[in-house]
Amino acid sequence: MLAAQRISSRNARFQQWESFLTNRNKRTRARQFLVQGVRPISLAVEHGWTVRTLIYDAQRPLSRWAEDLLGTAKAERVAMAPGLLADLGEKTEDAPEVVAVVDMPDDDLARITVGEDFLGVAFDRPTSPGNIGSIIRSADAFGAHGLIVAGHAADVYDPKTVRASTGSLFAVPSVRVPAHRDVVAWTRAERAQGTPVVIVGTDEHGDCDVFDFDFTRPTLLVIGNETSGLSNAWREACDHLVRIPMGGAASSLNAANAATAVLYEISRQRIAAHRHATDRHTIHRQAASR
Repeated sequence: MLAAQRISSRNARFQQWESFLTNRNKRTRARQFLVQGVRPISLAVEHGWTVRTLIYDAQRPLSRWAEDLLGTAKAERVAMAPGLLADLGEKTEDAPEVVAVVDMPDDDLARITVGEDFLGVAFDRPTSPGNIGSIIRSADAFGAHGLIVAGHAADVYDPKTVRASTGSLFAVPSVRVPAHRDVVAWTRAERAQGTPVVIVGTDEHGDCDVFDFDFTRPTLLVIGNETSGLSNAWREACDHLVRIPMGGAASSLNAANAATAVLYEISRQRIAAHRHATDRHTIHRQAASR
């Protein structure tokens, strides 16, 4: 392992990293954010994100995972006093073993791959970083190709977002855009290139129930703001609006829960369609061999 810099006081570098926890402007200017945890850091490395610095506990023995990470990752190494490392990990007791300083990628919609099986999620002006992280996690679980955060919104790289995504942030491209019109223009460009992406919004007054809509085609699912739902501009941009049928006393679902419910239904439809196509192909092949 290469020699590491040692930090035992709240010097300028420490203060800059600490500011990334609470100051969005400083994160954005530096184009860096903090990551902790075995799975998130491992996924960041696995998916090729630029890990700029690895900060580890200067006093305790390292686990095999941390030793392997520090020995193989192409990143600066900093040995830090445990109390300071606990501050970066936002913990009052045990310090995390490793905190990574990771570069932000460009907010470029080209990072999201659009093909015949495309599934994307657009989140309209979300206010909760936890909801963004939870939707990224669900998008990853159910096969989405990317998340778009549109309009004035919470930050994709807020520590709460990063934690709630449980590492899926590094597997699912998550792109910030200024307004819905940027997404609409991108969708039109993809259509012009031959991929018939349909924009589907979720709304309690939707045209049909979610399980009655055909989600097997290329789809951009739009989730509304937690308080006000879809903006009028998004409603006009959507090709269809679908609703989640509900019973009980609940009048609505949390945005992340609603997104998860619809993503599950999309995944279910696509798996069923794939199985049906496979079974049909098998029957035809068996018939031809007789």
